[in-house]
Amino acid sequence: VQLQASGGGLVQPGGSLRLSCAASGSIHSINRMDWSRQRPGNQRELVATVTSGGSTNYADSVKGRFTISRDSAKNTVYLQMNSLKPEDTAVYYCSMVVTSTTSATMNYGGKGTLVTVSS
Repeated sequence: VQLQASGGGLVQPGGSLRLSCAASGSIHSINRMDWSRQRPGNQRELVATVTSGGSTNYADSVKGRFTISRDSAKNTVYLQMNSLKPEDTAVYYCSMVVTSTTSATMNYGGKGTLVTVSS
């Protein structure tokens, strides 16, 4: 199973970006999908989570500004980021709990995508 994230870039404060992360491979089902980030000089932190049932959870720092969603048919998770602040500058990573076609369940992570919020 491979995860490919995209959508990062440079945006001005107050702007928006939409990140995408698609999973491919021998996938039977995907349970939880997460976005986390690592800001310069900081440890990686969990930003948002969406379960297979559609329940979502957010870090306090992004509540009301970020929205996580999923398209299960496409094995894809999205992160809509609005009202971006300079402190949102980070490498963003997606991860998914995947059950493969061989019934093995594992947590997979993808390479990050850089988001820079700067004027």
